Amino acid sequence: MAHPKSRISKQRKRKRRTHKKAVAPNVMICKETGESHLRHHAYEAEDGSLYYKGKVLIPGELDEE
Repeated sequence: MAHPKSRISKQRKRKRRTHKKAVAPNVMICKETGESHLRHHAYEAEDGSLYYKGKVLIPGELDEE
């Protein structure tokens, strides 16, 4: 069986692994609609419109009956 040429100490291994942490998602509030969304992602408002950077990409359903 293969084995490492030199053993890596616990301290050295743990120092390398300290940087592997999950970060919290960056949630923003839209100035136009007040919806919370992830940055750099399109999001759907309550009226069904699709927004990106505060601008309407796809207008939503309007019920004018």
